[in-house]
Amino acid sequence: GRTAIVTGGSSGIGAATALELARCGARVILATRSARRGEAAASRIRRETGNNQVLFMHLDLASLRSVRAFASTFLRQEPQLHLLINNAGVSVGGTTEDGFSLPFQVNHLGHFLLTQLLLERLRSCAPSRVVIVASSAHCAGRLRPEALGRPPSGLFPAFQDYCDSKLANVLHARELATREQGTQVTCYAVHPGFVNTSLFRYAPLWLKPLLLPLAWLLFLDASEGAQVVLDCATQDGLEPLSGRYFTDCGPRLPWPAGRDDRLARALWEGSERLVGL
Repeated sequence: GRTAIVTGGSSGIGAATALELARCGARVILATRSARRGEAAASRIRRETGNNQVLFMHLDLASLRSVRAFASTFLRQEPQLHLLINNAGVSVGGTTEDGFSLPFQVNHLGHFLLTQLLLERLRSCAPSRVVIVASSAHCAGRLRPEALGRPPSGLFPAFQDYCDSKLANVLHARELATREQGTQVTCYAVHPGFVNTSLFRYAPLWLKPLLLPLAWLLFLDASEGAQVVLDCATQDGLEPLSGRYFTDCGPRLPWPAGRDDRLARALWEGSERLVGL
């Protein structure tokens, strides 16, 4: 009877998360960029679970205009929201139509704006939860508040950009939890483990011959990676741990930059400025 949004819900961890939520009887909105893949995933999940309350809605996180349109449509059509799973992500470099680096906008800024636009609905339906799919790659993140959204320099800029966005995910959860104290909206950042997903399609060409065989042999499959996401979305008694960072072993301390409250506030304020809030 609860309503969930899963971004990037047409494949990988997002699809596995959506499938299990549908099995539990949730109304699930697959918020994805591709209508073809989104509609196919929704149809497959409805068929596998017998739950007809699984729907596709278009969302392109690389476009702030699309994020605003999605939120407007959702709020007009859906009276409830209990779970927001900010899962979609990219690792490829590039620049968005809004002028920001692609990984930073898709992985952080687009989700930040989406969460803010839906926050009042989450509050009105509380207790509710936001789960942000981060990564242990946040250990290599180097956020500079004065340069948010700009492609980083260095030898591997796309990889650095990805790490920066994952640090932003951890800090977003931390600051959101601080600001939502007393509202019954709680938030969790999760590292799903090393999961064999479509994210590896975007690895550099020189790295693919090494990375792809390792992914198939050693990495988790999507359903295993989704487990910690599902735990944070549905497990009872997690409210006192709002803002924490979770792995498959439970709550863990993030790397020091992921515990920097001053940086978390600066990221929040900078993100508000960049998305026009």
